[in-house]
Amino acid sequence: MPESLIIAPQWIGDAVMTEPLMRRLHTRGERLTVGALPWVAPVYRAMPQVADVIEFPFAHGGLQFRERRAIAKRIEGRFDKAYVLPNSLKSALLPFLASIPERIGYFGEARVGLLTHRLKNPKNKPPMVAFYSALSGGTDLDADQPQLQMAPAEIDSALAALGLQRGGYHVFAPGAEYGPAKRWPASHFSELAARLALPVVLLGSGKEAALGEEIAAPVNAAQPGKCLNFAGKTSLVQALCLIAASHSTISNDSGLMHVAAAFGVPQVAIFGSSSPLHTPPLSDKAVVLWLKADAAYQPPLDCAPCFERECPLGHTRCLNDISADRVLSALAPAS
Repeated sequence: MPESLIIAPQWIGDAVMTEPLMRRLHTRGERLTVGALPWVAPVYRAMPQVADVIEFPFAHGGLQFRERRAIAKRIEGRFDKAYVLPNSLKSALLPFLASIPERIGYFGEARVGLLTHRLKNPKNKPPMVAFYSALSGGTDLDADQPQLQMAPAEIDSALAALGLQRGGYHVFAPGAEYGPAKRWPASHFSELAARLALPVVLLGSGKEAALGEEIAAPVNAAQPGKCLNFAGKTSLVQALCLIAASHSTISNDSGLMHVAAAFGVPQVAIFGSSSPLHTPPLSDKAVVLWLKADAAYQPPLDCAPCFERECPLGHTRCLNDISADRVLSALAPAS
């Protein structure tokens, strides 16, 4: 059985969208080991096709040549192929230093000599699942939906530790690492939480703890205990379990949005400055709200998608004008 090393992307959403690629490679008989940063490694442990995960001790930024060379020496001779998913030079360096015979990836920054098989980067922004799946050399690349699996016992353990019941709460993921032009307003999240029958669990990183408190405080003042702010208080494994067992998930365009889709959870995904044509939640149970595609929204939102971190025009209509009523209506079949 051929041994393949996958160099994983660094963001949770991108990691989820590589799952169809893992499935394709596994189906054709490759044994997969994923090299991933610690904060995305749990995503790959939720993919049954992945035999092993190596956690890379790399920090953001910098080449960190010595650390890459040390890992390359440890794995030299182990792998037949490497699939380099990020487009950076440093991501292609380790497979090269490990002398892996076949090294497959896209043309990127000054790495022609580091890869043996190079794909041209598409000119337009294709769906990311298709972008990653193309590295397998297959066809029909838009057909696959990412799928994650957590062991039932692991989910039960996470729920018990946090005092929750399966299907007994909604998950809100109000953050978006990229910037405020991707975040539905906190006041809108608060209004929605106050109107839902079930409790709400807020998930996110430690950076989003204050945002979670801004959402939870007005709701809990009127309905004590209605909002549980777990932002920064759970591991990623716990967050995956909580999403998998939730009644439904409401989020911005973020990594946790893709997690919910991969678990097949009923969800509403709110898009602002980004585009669901590029990074949609690939699930039959997902409802996307994007004013750019709403013919009834007037005047038309010609500025979207701008892909900016902050609204260049200062109004952020693409998010502010999506009401809690609208999200509640979209959620109605699941709520």
